[in-house]
Amino acid sequence: MTITIEVCVDNIESLLTAQQSGADRIELCSALALGGLTANAGFVQKSLDLATIPLYAIIRPRAGDFVYSEQEVDIMVSDIKFMTLLGIQGVVIGALTTEGDIDEVALKRLMSASRDIGVTFHRAFDLCNDPKKALEILIDAGCERILTSGQQATAEQGCDLIKDLVAQAGNRMSIMPGAGVSPQNATKIISLTQVSELHLSGKTTRKSAMKPSATVQMGTEAEADSLISVTCAKTISDLVNVVNG
Repeated sequence: MTITIEVCVDNIESLLTAQQSGADRIELCSALALGGLTANAGFVQKSLDLATIPLYAIIRPRAGDFVYSEQEVDIMVSDIKFMTLLGIQGVVIGALTTEGDIDEVALKRLMSASRDIGVTFHRAFDLCNDPKKALEILIDAGCERILTSGQQATAEQGCDLIKDLVAQAGNRMSIMPGAGVSPQNATKIISLTQVSELHLSGKTTRKSAMKPSATVQMGTEAEADSLISVTCAKTISDLVNVVNG
């Protein structure tokens, strides 16, 4: 069985690295350190210009929880329509109620806007109070897959639930483990859960080419100003080799 490798990126350098290292699909976002927010139009367009593999764009208007106001859902619907016009192959969405259920009203609107492209439901799923009920709701809505850590800190720790979700979904939907996936644990996760897709960012840092300032810093830690977060080519290629030879 061939395993599909999805890599999440938030800059064009990382997209090219992931693609060249053997990724099968890219999730586009901004602000990976915040869990991923909606990417800007220029980044999406340039990614579409350069990509030779499918691109999915996360639709998340802000950091924080996944309980959205009507106005925020309006923004998400507009972003989906705009991404579709640009030519994106799919989107990554999620919306919950205050009680931890799938927000079915918001979901209906988001799915309607996404009717011509693919849809992944992101790790908001890991905050659902009844994951097996949520799975059926998402299948009925028409989602292609769920990105999940099995409601644990990492996908490796969540293998028991992921295995149950795979069995429940059958051939109706793909369950894609994400969070802490690496070349070191990928084979174990696949063996325990029988999934056919994996998700990771494979992040590392590189030094900035800019000479540091002795007096000015942009954030709370001066060292962070000289480090650029990027996808690690070796991590992605090692993972691809481990799971697909």
